[in-house]
Amino acid sequence: MAKDVEGAEHGEFAAKDYHDPPPTPFFDAEELTKWSFYRALIAEFVATLLFLYITVLTVIGYKSQSSGDQCGGVGILGIAWAFGGMIFVLVYCTAGISGGHINPAVTFGLFLARKVSLPRAVLYIVAQSLGAICGVGLVKAFQKTYYEEYGGGANELAAGYNKGTGLGAEIIGTFVLVYTVFSATDPKRNARDSHVPVLAPLPIGFAVFIVHLATIPITGTGINPARSFGAAVIYNKDKAWDDQWIFWLGPFIGAAIAALYHQYILRAGAIKALGSFRSNA
Repeated sequence: MAKDVEGAEHGEFAAKDYHDPPPTPFFDAEELTKWSFYRALIAEFVATLLFLYITVLTVIGYKSQSSGDQCGGVGILGIAWAFGGMIFVLVYCTAGISGGHINPAVTFGLFLARKVSLPRAVLYIVAQSLGAICGVGLVKAFQKTYYEEYGGGANELAAGYNKGTGLGAEIIGTFVLVYTVFSATDPKRNARDSHVPVLAPLPIGFAVFIVHLATIPITGTGINPARSFGAAVIYNKDKAWDDQWIFWLGPFIGAAIAALYHQYILRAGAIKALGSFRSNA
């Protein structure tokens, strides 16, 4: 009898693991009354501030050192590691509080997949944008001379590339990132591959790293509208603003495609396969 109970409990647990949580309400007024909601907003603000402070400071330091006789500083590889490493650290630190978005494109993709409500998505994007502005503002305060001289870490379309190429790079780069977010946080992954431990911040940070390697020469790599917006606000030069639309439209399109692909193609296929297996059983 004990074994039967244990088996039943295990079966119920496995079934719960295999099913998604219900979709988040489009508008959840109750969450606006909870401290956990505002704590999450603060976490997104602080995480994005720290992200921009460290990464833009790395970009400025690289440009200032490469102009002298110091072997080029950290180089593009080092910049990519700074962005990917900070995402790994900050997602790890904030995932249990806010979900560790730190990126309006990620928030937008999760909203489309009904993982977050509309008020949460909108206020997350506001908090991320404000955090980015403050983070870059700190860089300018501490390194004003280098900041102005070496472009303020602002995203700009590189010479030799047209706007269509830049937009395409941002769309594909953000698709890689948001697709990785969905895959790394997929609740069905534990059910399918319970023998494979999943540390979500690691693949997400690594996705940011490899996308930077590919697209730094094209756009400086945005894939995060808050990162591009914060740098443009503080640097406030025409070139940064001229290309700003690329760093919002591209990531939002890439995030939307990733959400649709994961939720309605990959996951729909898994649901159909499960239904076929159960009907045959």
